[in-house]
Order: sequence, then structure tokens, then C-alpha cells
Amino acid sequence: MDARQLEYFLAVVDHGSVNRAAAALYLAQPSLSQAVRALERDLGQELFHRVGRRLVLTDAGRALIAPARDVLRGLAIARSSVASVESLAVGRVEIASMPSQAVEPLSGLIRRFAEAHPGLQVTVRAAFTPPDVVEMVRTGVTELGLLGGSSLGTAKDVELTPMGRQRFVVIAPPGSPFPRTVTWRDLRGQRMIVGQVGTGMRRLVDESGVDVFDVVESEHREAILPLVLGGVGMAVLTESWAELAARAGAVVHDLEPAAYLHVALACRRGRCSPAAEAFKKLIG
Repeated sequence: MDARQLEYFLAVVDHGSVNRAAAALYLAQPSLSQAVRALERDLGQELFHRVGRRLVLTDAGRALIAPARDVLRGLAIARSSVASVESLAVGRVEIASMPSQAVEPLSGLIRRFAEAHPGLQVTVRAAFTPPDVVEMVRTGVTELGLLGGSSLGTAKDVELTPMGRQRFVVIAPPGSPFPRTVTWRDLRGQRMIVGQVGTGMRRLVDESGVDVFDVVESEHREAILPLVLGGVGMAVLTESWAELAARAGAVVHDLEPAAYLHVALACRRGRCSPAAEAFKKLIG
């Protein structure tokens, strides 16, 4: 049984005869008759009593009318929904993002995306390291991913599109005694709040060659700024946090020598959904 057979069956019902139904469908009468008989064979039931040249619905035929209409109506809705997605009237894009990139550039991208496509939804899923983002995109958990690393490299089955870089800064508690620009030598012996192993901020601290006191290690990046503001320690974060930190009352220091996190958009190779393609165009 297929949708075409159901359409032909309903045409015969609605028009009262095979001849009139065939004319309405611009179909040869023998072809329509064969399709109806094929449907009867599939169902194992006669749908019409053939009385001379007339067709009279059987009980099985009457029972099929409502389900057949439901199927065709559902297909029409499905086609309409797909057309709406293609025109970006409805749909959803799922994005995996590391915390710093979720602050910026993701929040700005989502704002522009929502303005351009108000009917589309965005779902952001948390990932903490570049491999986490790549794996979520590769396995289809999300279509897109936003990541930052010391270098971009390559990933199997995942395309990485560079989006620029973010400079690292030092976020200090209010009243910080340091100058606007600090060096690692200035930070010797300071209490530091760091991320987990595998993150750019942790790598930078570990490779600085300077003895600092890792007072807190946190996987929750959103907890770092409150800890800094509470005087627990200082933190090395990307400049995406700078504006938020300054508004909250923290002191933002430039770090020398300059160090950067390279930001990229990850997507599966091949065709993305229309919503994901529209999001990708924002970085073009």
C-alpha cells in the first residue's frame, strides 16, 4: 500500500466512478482500475462491489476512507512543514559550545540569527574541550559546534571553519595592585583559579613556567568570575569575558607576552539542515 493508491481510492469514492475519477486525475481508466485492484490485493479485502458498471463500497472500503484521508492529510502537512523549514519559517539548530565561546562570539551570533530568522529555535549544548565539541558534532549530537584551542588542526568527518582568535587576559579581584599590563613574572606566587586539564586557560597556566598556586580547579566556567570577585584568586580567561568581568567590578589586565585561543566553527561534512546552513552564513 502506498500514498498514490490511497489517493486513487479516495478519488473513486469522491467522484463516484472510475471513469470520473480517472478524468479528474488526468489518468487512463485502466491504470486507475489496476491501482485500485493492487490496493485490494495488498489489503486482502475487496473495497468495492462491482455491480454492472457501478462501484459500491464494501464494509472494508468504508472502513478505509477515514484512515486514508488521515494519511494523505498527514503527508500534506509533512510537505508543508518541510517547505517551511526550507524557507526558514520553522526549524531548529543545535550547537555545542565551550564556555568562553558561548559568551562570545556565540551570544552575538545567536542575537543576529534570531533577528534574521525569528521562527527558528537555537539549542546550545555544553562542551568543555575541543575534542568534546568535535565528537558531539561528528556523532550527530549537534549539527554545529563552537570551539577554541591553541591550534585548530583537523578532525575526521568534521569541517573546521576559522573564526578568528581571542586573546587571553587576567581577571583580578577588585582593588588589584597590578598595572594594566601584567607578565607571568608579576603573577608568580599568586592564587589562581583554573579550568580542568584540556582547556586553553589551564594549558596556558601550566606552560607559563611560573610557580602559581592553583587554589581552585573548576569545570564550571560560570563559577570562576564569582570566585574572582570574592577574592579567592585570579584567573586567566579569554577576552570574551572581559566586558562582563569589568561590569561586575573585577579588574581586567592585559597579559604579556600575548597568547591567543583560535576559535572555529565545527560542522559535519556534507549537507546541513537549512537552519544550520543559515547559521553558518553568519560567519561568512
